[in-house]
Amino acid sequence: MKISVVIPMFNEARHIGRTLASICRAADCADIECELLAADNGSTDDGARIAAAHGARVLDCPGVSIGALRNRGADLATGDWLAFIDADIEVPPDWLAIWRGIHARDEADVLALACDTPAEAPWFARVWQYRDLAVGQRDWLTTQNLCMARSWLERVGGFDERLRAGEDKDFTLRLRRAGARLLSLPAPTVMHWGYERSWREWLGKEYWRQSGHLQLIGADASLRVLRFPLLCAGVASSSLFLLAAALICSLPVALALLPGLLAAFGFALRQRAYRHPIFMAQLMALHWLRLHITALALLSSLLGRHARRPERG
Repeated sequence: MKISVVIPMFNEARHIGRTLASICRAADCADIECELLAADNGSTDDGARIAAAHGARVLDCPGVSIGALRNRGADLATGDWLAFIDADIEVPPDWLAIWRGIHARDEADVLALACDTPAEAPWFARVWQYRDLAVGQRDWLTTQNLCMARSWLERVGGFDERLRAGEDKDFTLRLRRAGARLLSLPAPTVMHWGYERSWREWLGKEYWRQSGHLQLIGADASLRVLRFPLLCAGVASSSLFLLAAALICSLPVALALLPGLLAAFGFALRQRAYRHPIFMAQLMALHWLRLHITALALLSSLLGRHARRPERG
């Protein structure tokens, strides 16, 4: 059996060598033939040369969406299995052996391993990553790492190239509706080396991630896609109403924080953060920020102001 691994890349010279070396190590451990395809989005650093030196076929794809990068790689792939890996992800040595076992036992059709961050990452980057350490069947998965049979990608027509962000959610939701069983495992984890190193970077990335909701709704106006942006719009509207009421009626301005805090508390409970009080407080603060960032991104999209993809490298 042969697996083709597609890695979208833009200015990833800092990480791409580690990523490709870890994939090759996992292929050797599982005794699986591996094809590497690095879809380069017009990098200006040394990433393309490093990728080629590690045995990857580098595809020159400047100026296209991340979904298009993944599709370009998949179009040229020759393996029966496909994997999609972000360029800043280090996979564990048993990654492909786990996938081969799950496929052989017919336990799932699409596999993702949970993502962790190095210990030196700032607290906000670690906490935000930990919230996704989930296990079991899921209705959608991120594309930091995915394994599947090639036939599943062909069945749903690949990634939606029109989407600026959120193409992973759209893709895996379509896989789920097509009958694919999506599995997330909490261990072993892949390591995310492209973590946010500053608040500015975290806020910028989150704003970009949330900027694609209107496009997602246009592609799929299901309740699963609608509920989070509607919640964010409701939280922001309620906060503005309470702020105005507090100013008019001489009430505590802190009342305006209440809608966001209640929603953030619910998200933290759902992710079992209550087991660790400090972690819960940190996660609530990040969720509160994301709720309002999403509302701002929605407003900007309605006004025709599109977020730029953050620089990497």
